[in-house]
Amino acid sequence: MLNRIIAALFLLFLGLTSAVFFIAALVIWALTVPVDRRLVVLHLFTSFWASLYLWIMPAWSVHVDGRRPDAWKRNYVIVSNHQSQLDILVAFRLFMPFKWVSKAEVFKLPFIGWNMSLNRYIKLKRGDREATARMFADCEKALSQGNSIFIFPEGTRSKTGELKPFKPGAFILAKKMQVPILPVVISGTNAALPKHSLNFHGRQHMHLRVLEPIDAERVAAMSVEDLTDMVRARVVDHLEELAPA
Repeated sequence: MLNRIIAALFLLFLGLTSAVFFIAALVIWALTVPVDRRLVVLHLFTSFWASLYLWIMPAWSVHVDGRRPDAWKRNYVIVSNHQSQLDILVAFRLFMPFKWVSKAEVFKLPFIGWNMSLNRYIKLKRGDREATARMFADCEKALSQGNSIFIFPEGTRSKTGELKPFKPGAFILAKKMQVPILPVVISGTNAALPKHSLNFHGRQHMHLRVLEPIDAERVAAMSVEDLTDMVRARVVDHLEELAPA
């Protein structure tokens, strides 16, 4: 019962503060968009907004390692495993500029979804070939403008935390645009917030690890299949290392 009360209070706080933060985001967008075409300032504000919900939950801790200072000077196709809805909040703890690729339905959410549109994050509508083509075109445009793209190549959250097969789209994109791939590993979020659950699950430690990038020359030299398998294998190795004893 207590866990449900904590979860309800957390969701209430999220809903009430989202309205306030969206107004702030609108002001930041209006003031910065003429001089900040990539909307980096707005994205960093959004990173703070998302991180706040992790900071205010005393039972949750997030350890981040491997941040890359050069992320401000170059762009990547960032790929990560996907365990939980909390992955979004945890990934924002990178505090580096990127554009999300996210389900189109999320953009319809009040305040949070509207802010995603303000940031020019990229919509993905599953099962629609024309929409998928538009998504890839939007990714290519964003990369050509110097932005990084953040993609979950599993396509959807894992129910058990076990890594699902990677879809090839992110790797095709990196090869076509001749940009490096930056693998990211997220661990512990499935225990904190399992799929199809909104309950509080007690004290949880989460981990975000940035792996060594695969440079554009190596991306170009490898087949999509080999590249996909190699990145997935790296993620598996680090997930095993980060798994609770």
